[in-house]
Amino acid sequence: MPQNSIQVCEIFDVWGIDFMGPFPSSRGNKYILVAVDYLSKWVKAKALPTNDARVVCKFLKSLFARFRTPRAIISDRGTHFCNDQFTKVMLKYDVTHRLATANHPQTSGQMEVSNCGLKRILERTLGENRASWSDKLDDALWAFRTAYKTPIGCTPYKLVYGKACHLPIELEHKAY
Repeated sequence: MPQNSIQVCEIFDVWGIDFMGPFPSSRGNKYILVAVDYLSKWVKAKALPTNDARVVCKFLKSLFARFRTPRAIISDRGTHFCNDQFTKVMLKYDVTHRLATANHPQTSGQMEVSNCGLKRILERTLGENRASWSDKLDDALWAFRTAYKTPIGCTPYKLVYGKACHLPIELEHKAY
């Protein structure tokens, strides 16, 4: 009987990336570039004025410097991900680029879940003042990272840092 190797996957091995937007301009930004680690559900996002290859490559280099170079990046077939500049970055860092299949949203399902969650948090945080969405992005990311995720049985924050995240008010009143 042939033996099959078991693939071991660690946090930050596989990231999905996608753009959200365009949104009403907020401090010159119209798009959010979102990256989600498929294992920990950790989300990294950046408000950007454009959705082109240049900003994607700059974002990825920053992501790799912070979290290490992954094994794979999963994206849709948008021109901002399927181009020579993006391919050169993938080759330079030895990252496999996997493309989500058109008309098969399950391939990039984690991205869709994360995008919807982030958008929902932003909508609730903004209320009527929709033009300030880029100012609230960091707060929305914090809320997303510290929210319990059933598939991993804890928060992304706890999985990444190994401890719970407490608000300053919780520490002040020993509410944990």
